[in-house]
Amino acid sequence: MPHTETKTMNGRFLVDSTTSETNDNRLLSERDLLEIETAHPHGLSSGEIVDIFSRRGVKLSEATFRKYVQLGLLPRSRRVGTKGKHKGSRGLYPPGTVRQLNEIKRMMSLDYTIEDIRQQFAFVGGEIEELRRLLVRVIEKLEQSLEGGEKGEIAAQSLKRQITEARAAAEALVTMLEDAGRRIREQVQTAREAV
Repeated sequence: MPHTETKTMNGRFLVDSTTSETNDNRLLSERDLLEIETAHPHGLSSGEIVDIFSRRGVKLSEATFRKYVQLGLLPRSRRVGTKGKHKGSRGLYPPGTVRQLNEIKRMMSLDYTIEDIRQQFAFVGGEIEELRRLLVRVIEKLEQSLEGGEKGEIAAQSLKRQITEARAAAEALVTMLEDAGRRIREQVQTAREAV
């Protein structure tokens, strides 16, 4: 089936499934995904994610969502405390989870099974997204530490430059890993179409 890929500002390659002849028209477009990621930078609950797909007519239950997490196709949630006495906490999934789930649903519409996705595609999107978040947190902590300490002007400029270089290197690493995953998926899809 024909599809196109677009490279986003952060270097990710995304499959535009709007040209597919299956139920892909119910999946989220790149614009939809970017809007969701922008509107929920701190993450979404499993219920919110399921609702996003349900409103579009894509079958997805909370149980299926949890199974994808257990299989390692989606990242685990992180617990976030709720303000107020005895409010507890809730699990939030990174905004990229919606993108990963959209890709899983797209691949399933092309007759890939969950096992195909899991085994043949070396689906490491969840781990790459976790790595991205971890690197962002580390760099933010370094920047906060730099702001709080007393140091000379020259030393501060040197440290800022080093942190900026580290941020660029982290982004390049994540982009390289995403590109490798995309190329592996393309090779497997080409081999599968040849059969």
